[in-house]
Amino acid sequence: MANDTTGLTRIIKAAGYSWQGFRAAWKNEAAFRQEGTVAVIAVIIACWLDVDAITRVLLIGSVLLVMIVEILNSAIEAVVDRIGSERHELSGRAKDMGSAAVLLSIFIALITWGTLLWPHLR
Repeated sequence: MANDTTGLTRIIKAAGYSWQGFRAAWKNEAAFRQEGTVAVIAVIIACWLDVDAITRVLLIGSVLLVMIVEILNSAIEAVVDRIGSERHELSGRAKDMGSAAVLLSIFIALITWGTLLWPHLR
């Protein structure tokens, strides 16, 4: 069982790789740090608000979606940069599409927060 890639060992290794991904995103991506800071504040606010559980989950989930998409965008950018530094139409397209995905996830979060909290603010 020296090379166990199943069970608990696999889960522990996967968690370690995930932690490395979080650290890399925090260290190398200013957008991830900014969105992470906003996400922490938003989660605190969502937990503090007097809303039902489903509303709270939607508020928090929409913010976490932004973080997920930002990590995927950063991964795309890292792979494109690894391939080469010369300008190429497909490289630019991949980066632009990743950025567009982040923007759409931010819109989803804003619409979710606005829709769910508007009745409480009126």
